[in-house]
Amino acid sequence: MSDFSGMEDLLQDFLQEAHDLLSDVDNKLVDLEKMPDDKGLLNDIFRGFHTVKGGAGFLNASELVTLCHLTENLFDRLRNGELELTAELMDVIMDATKGVREMFGELGQGVQPQPADPHVIAALQGALNGDLHAAAAPAVAAAAPVPPSPPVSGEPDWASLQAAVTGEAAQPAQGELITRAEAVAAAQPAAAVAVQAASGKEAPSPFGRRASDRPAGQPSNARRAEERGRENTIRVDTSRLDQVLNLSGEIGLTKNRLTSLRADILAGKSDSETLHALDQAVSQLDLLVSDLQNSVMKTRMQPIGRLFQKYPRIARDLARQLGKDVELVLAGEETEVDKTMIEDLADPLIHLIRNAVDHGVEMPEERAAAGKPAKSLVRLEARQEGDHIVLIIADDGKGMSAERIRAKAVDKGLISEEEANTLDERQSLNLIFLPGFSTKTQISDVSGRGVGMDVVKTNIQKLNGSVEIRSEPGKGSVFLISLPLTLAILPVLLVLLGDQPFALPLSLVREILPIDQQRIQEVGGKETLVVRGEVLPVISLARLLGWPTDRSPEYGVFMQTAERSFILGVDSFAGRDDAVIKSLEDFRPKGVAGVTTLSNGQIVLILDMKELLTDFGQHVDAGTAIRNFEFS
Repeated sequence: MSDFSGMEDLLQDFLQEAHDLLSDVDNKLVDLEKMPDDKGLLNDIFRGFHTVKGGAGFLNASELVTLCHLTENLFDRLRNGELELTAELMDVIMDATKGVREMFGELGQGVQPQPADPHVIAALQGALNGDLHAAAAPAVAAAAPVPPSPPVSGEPDWASLQAAVTGEAAQPAQGELITRAEAVAAAQPAAAVAVQAASGKEAPSPFGRRASDRPAGQPSNARRAEERGRENTIRVDTSRLDQVLNLSGEIGLTKNRLTSLRADILAGKSDSETLHALDQAVSQLDLLVSDLQNSVMKTRMQPIGRLFQKYPRIARDLARQLGKDVELVLAGEETEVDKTMIEDLADPLIHLIRNAVDHGVEMPEERAAAGKPAKSLVRLEARQEGDHIVLIIADDGKGMSAERIRAKAVDKGLISEEEANTLDERQSLNLIFLPGFSTKTQISDVSGRGVGMDVVKTNIQKLNGSVEIRSEPGKGSVFLISLPLTLAILPVLLVLLGDQPFALPLSLVREILPIDQQRIQEVGGKETLVVRGEVLPVISLARLLGWPTDRSPEYGVFMQTAERSFILGVDSFAGRDDAVIKSLEDFRPKGVAGVTTLSNGQIVLILDMKELLTDFGQHVDAGTAIRNFEFS
């Protein structure tokens, strides 16, 4: 086996930058399909494949070189006007980029990639020879089935929807991307690489083995393992690191000042000037620590555009498979979100986008009959509102009928007719999040199995977020996802049971109000309170935890989760705080999201209201576990 010293770092650098480059190429391909004569796009895409080919050649990945070289030649002829870009030819190109991405996954496993799909190679060669029919047929045969996606569509803010309909969206920047892969390409000229690939000789592998040497079953995990390997890294702007360094230096100076003042006080110097200087130093330290905390948190923030950039290709491929004309409009790509949150948002957003393309928008003939443009618009937008990030997934499709959703849920046995009759429009639309719910009458490889939307809701709630649906039949649907700015710091409301504080996520709190026992009424054996015409159940926190209590709650917290609104009865309040969440690794009682420490050193449990309400029937067990938790 060869000596790989120094090669692994180069490989990881190549893969990281080549992945970003290929994602940029994917987006430019989607744009090119709308503007096939755009010379700038053709040149950018040609340059992207040339850069990847050069880096692959330096790593002796001959099969990747061959695939990139053929695709590069194809774009060279397109930009010179020797070929015309058709839908069939675009399918061939898309299959080629898919093959390149699969080879990246194999390189990430430390093995040389296997040869590309022969159908794709034949299609590329047929296109280069001017035989577009030969190019189209293998490309169709090589198309892989699209994995299942969730049921039913949804819809966002109508102002944003109108913006999508009028086409008000910024186009992706076409600026050049200078990467280390290009420097690698310069080390080994592309012409020499092409000759090596064309010779048919297998280049020696710097990794000592090829993909075909792997044990059975391992290739399918290549990309997954590679992604896991990248989860622990983050790109940080050097200016932010400089800010952290400057603040840490100032904190060091303030610490020295406090040490000097401490020595003076211990020596008996306690005049007003010394005490004033101490007060100033403590205030300065408080300010610097707060600024440092904010700066460190910003190093975790990443533009959500890095997540958005993969979705135009996904929407395009699914729409083409379904025979629809769909454009995905992106907005707010510069909005910054916690890196961990970006990773956890990937699957829910894929579900919602595929759902909008599959269920939300109509077939072209249906849109024509309804007087709509043939092209459907799906809008994906991110924006910051106060201390929250709002994501909007909107479509201008057929919308959803609350009445039809209720009927379908009853038909599937998910709810009873009596329950259905008590639901308003918002609650009816939320039924699509129930496990097993689907409006599809036939199961396909795209949807209809009743999975997906419940996963979306669960994943968003894990991020301490919420999902809201708005829809109007015939006009479209909107999903509004609200998320905290960061997962590391959670704004909480501190409530008291006796002398023991508990923390409630502030994102769920709508209002605080006193509870007048004379206003409480029993409805169906449950205590309720009417708040501005809305009948809300009153749930005592002590009862929810299974704690003994000999008095009724004096105050109520009007809380709203994705499933329900209710009044949480508590004894008193201890204020609002920004909790630094610490997870419980070895022991986590049900209904506890984590712990935080107050300024006086007291440990406080952060309650998971969804889990507590789910386990309300078994609250005694959960309450016993929480009581047994060591608070000091």
